[in-house]
Amino acid sequence: MSNEAKASIIIRRKKVIAGGHHGGAWKVAYADFVTAMMAFFLLMWLLGATNEKQRKGIADYFNPTIPVNKVSGGGDGSFGGDSIFSQNTLAHNGTGTGVTATDASSASLDQSDEAGSDSQGSDPMKDLQEAFSAKSGESMVSDLLLRHIVTRLTDEGLIVEIFDLPDLQLFDDVDEPTDTLRGVVAEIAEVFRLAPNEIAIQGHVATVPVVRRENPVWQSSAARADRVRDLLSDPLGDQRIQRVTGFADRKPVSGNPLSVRNNRIEIILLRSRL
Repeated sequence: MSNEAKASIIIRRKKVIAGGHHGGAWKVAYADFVTAMMAFFLLMWLLGATNEKQRKGIADYFNPTIPVNKVSGGGDGSFGGDSIFSQNTLAHNGTGTGVTATDASSASLDQSDEAGSDSQGSDPMKDLQEAFSAKSGESMVSDLLLRHIVTRLTDEGLIVEIFDLPDLQLFDDVDEPTDTLRGVVAEIAEVFRLAPNEIAIQGHVATVPVVRRENPVWQSSAARADRVRDLLSDPLGDQRIQRVTGFADRKPVSGNPLSVRNNRIEIILLRSRL
């Protein structure tokens, strides 16, 4: 009993150091790193899921020096009305990302436009139109004769309009072509040699005053168109002429129906059909 009472008592003291793991600042840095990586991979995914037009719209939106507009933005919506998943579905507006819906009407337009736009958007008719001016280099038509010519592109084809000037007419009497008209038609034929398309000819005349006992507008417009057909048949061949029409004074281009500007011949290089 006495030995047990004399046993020493041992007390252990544990020293606790505050902040043993240097706090939780590393957790904040790690969270920022993970967030940055998520944003990076999200950006990479978006770049792969959008087309070039949509990416340009996104870039313009975040560029403060470029005003945002519908043209560069790709459309009305954030992705031009298309979802980034529209590659797998056909959107309601008829297009997906890189997908174009086709129907019977669009197919018929494509078939009626062999000489029209190709896959890169260029139009052979446009090249022929530029041959009448200096836009594509040296003009194939003289400056003097260009005074009588106006060209325009339509769905039907390339229309070359030859018209009277107040001081210089294209026909003597009713349907006798002048030397000026012969020169103009000859130079038009040289340009039309560049394409094998068929040709249509339309005659138009100004209104004749009602004091005339007989109205000759129908006969004269058809006769003038037929004389131009004769002038074109020699250099191009009569088989290329598809139709010859006289419209009398029914389609004036001037506000004054009596104006000589309404005296004109329209030579149309028709778009080919497949």
